[in-house]
Amino acid sequence: MPQIHPHSYAKTLYLEPVDGIALPPFKPGQFLTFQLAIENQGQARTIVRCYSLSDRPAPEGYRVTIKRVPAPADQPHLPPGASSTHFHDRLHEGDILRIKAPSGHFHIDDDAKVAVVLIAGGIGITPMMSMLRWCLDEQPERTVHLYYGLRHSGEVAFKSSLEAMSLRHPQFHLNVVYSRPDANDVKGRDYQHAGHISVDLLRQSLPHGRHLFYVCGPAVMMESLVPGIAAWGVPEHDIHYEAFGPATVRLAPDAPTKPVDAGLNPLEVRFQRSGRTVMWDGQDANLLEFAERQGISVESGCRSGSCGSCETRLISGTVRYLQSVDHDIRPGHCLLCVGQPASFITLGA
Repeated sequence: MPQIHPHSYAKTLYLEPVDGIALPPFKPGQFLTFQLAIENQGQARTIVRCYSLSDRPAPEGYRVTIKRVPAPADQPHLPPGASSTHFHDRLHEGDILRIKAPSGHFHIDDDAKVAVVLIAGGIGITPMMSMLRWCLDEQPERTVHLYYGLRHSGEVAFKSSLEAMSLRHPQFHLNVVYSRPDANDVKGRDYQHAGHISVDLLRQSLPHGRHLFYVCGPAVMMESLVPGIAAWGVPEHDIHYEAFGPATVRLAPDAPTKPVDAGLNPLEVRFQRSGRTVMWDGQDANLLEFAERQGISVESGCRSGSCGSCETRLISGTVRYLQSVDHDIRPGHCLLCVGQPASFITLGA
């Protein structure tokens, strides 16, 4: 049952088991998958969303911190985020939530001898808080650098906690980066760097030596920064990342391949349960969007290969993935949200 700590930018929920039994353990950086019953204009629907745990593991409860997602500034007629509105405006202390056990491959390595660099953009700070709190409690001798990128102080989450941890732990180095500081934001007090988190900033401020990099943030940051870190010479096995929402991150240039999804080579996609056969012509980014455009109902959640909500039986054919997949796909199944057909395929949907 959630206890709720509100904030104008983000809301923190403390979740406790209804039956009082110890909760499943998790690795710092993993996420929870929520199944939410949303009501809009008298119509009820179920949606699935994933949110990172924002505290170190503890058997008595979980903590998540959820950003409010308003309507886009350039399209105010569009509705705000359905799940964030539900959490911010409709959820009350004591309500019961349906949640899957923690999962995800984005979690910290426990080798205390290697320094850690945590890089967060916006609400991407949530898994970093889990990693950071765990490190400071379990490995206080380990060097941890946190780079936290925001526009201004109105978007900071965990400000007082981060500053207190920085004062208490000499091995923790806090670097707050504002791209558009407010008039009252003071450099050196509210933030350490102006601009954006970049490889140049990392080169100038990090000491020499090996570091493990963990990056989480919006797509625009991920798609430039992660390949930039690799191009700097950091080995691929030392770079770990998770995007909030869909992002295409490639650490190295792709080998040239013959396109299989171009309009000149349409591929037959058969939806067995729906009784539909449709030609894939490459207009859609993935099979989930393709199915939705055809009016075929498929459950979905994160839409970025993490939660597994859109996992569908692959009866025949081959599906390829254009980005890394965080969910452990069952044999004989595929993820529609990040998959494209590589041949004629038959799906169980």
